[in-house]
Amino acid sequence: MTIPVVYSLCRAYPDVHFVMATQPAAATLFIEQPSNLTVKGVDVKTAYRGFAGLWRLAGELDKESHFDAFADLHGVLRTDVLRLYFRLRGIAVGKIDKGRREKRQLTQPKNKQLVPLTSSHERYRRVFAALGFDFPTTFVSLFEKPVDPAEYAQITRPKQSGETWIAVAPFAKHKGKTYPPGLMSLVIERLAKRQHTRIFLFGGAGHEQEVLQHWTVSYPNVISLAGKKYGFPKELSLLSNVDVMVSMDSANMHLASLVGVPVVSVWGATHPFCGFCGWRQSHDLEVQADMPCRPCSVFGNKQCLRNDYACLRSIDPDTIVGYVDKALSTQKQKIEADGRKI
Repeated sequence: MTIPVVYSLCRAYPDVHFVMATQPAAATLFIEQPSNLTVKGVDVKTAYRGFAGLWRLAGELDKESHFDAFADLHGVLRTDVLRLYFRLRGIAVGKIDKGRREKRQLTQPKNKQLVPLTSSHERYRRVFAALGFDFPTTFVSLFEKPVDPAEYAQITRPKQSGETWIAVAPFAKHKGKTYPPGLMSLVIERLAKRQHTRIFLFGGAGHEQEVLQHWTVSYPNVISLAGKKYGFPKELSLLSNVDVMVSMDSANMHLASLVGVPVVSVWGATHPFCGFCGWRQSHDLEVQADMPCRPCSVFGNKQCLRNDYACLRSIDPDTIVGYVDKALSTQKQKIEADGRKI
């Protein structure tokens, strides 16, 4: 979720050099990065493990770049160590305000404070603003130009004229955020039966891969990317050509947002009000059940108080299909409007 803010920051201050330290896997997400941004993949579980390892990391980063400021966008124990190092060195530091108190009030069982909270993107921006960097968030997509089909040729053929491409990411880290696979299979069935439609399934290895592969058996126009390990650059190249994605409140929602793809997002135990929506995604495409117990969790990791996950099970597959059609219609109108402007 940091990329839209960090890219906007870098482009607003082209004479300032920025260094982004992140997990090695996440580092590959920074495609077509600004020239004044260096992304450093850091393994804090092995090479820089523990307090001593983190302290050494801070020293190495400081020696390499001689920072004037340090922005903590994570706000966890590991970044507390880094922040302490730079503070002791007399370097300006900023830390994200996660709004934990407001989020607890939003998710408490009784007397919920059901109001939209500050988005994570805005919280990131405020960290930089506190350090003296005020800027508009202008990010649109990782790709400034249409992607060459050769970039995703390992996955599928080029998109044909008049064809609709739909991505579906049916899983999330926790049960409270995952639409029941049995119901999602009905969504796939309805969409796959449409002419000139190609569906791409996104998921992980193991159980997810098995489920998604099973869904491809009946429909030659359904392709699973689960467990294939194509890598972020190839998958994002493909994703940038998709017309709409159906996703849970998960990382895939944010990946689609990074390439400007509209997302029909399905919400269960969590809620868009918590501030974790995809970058510039429309609230009109959020699918959620109106239940007094929602949201019961910020991250979806809590056991359902009703023990039935009705917040997800009560959503009809046809409802999700309807939202997909709504997104496709909006996209078509936008393309037609842009064509009239040319």
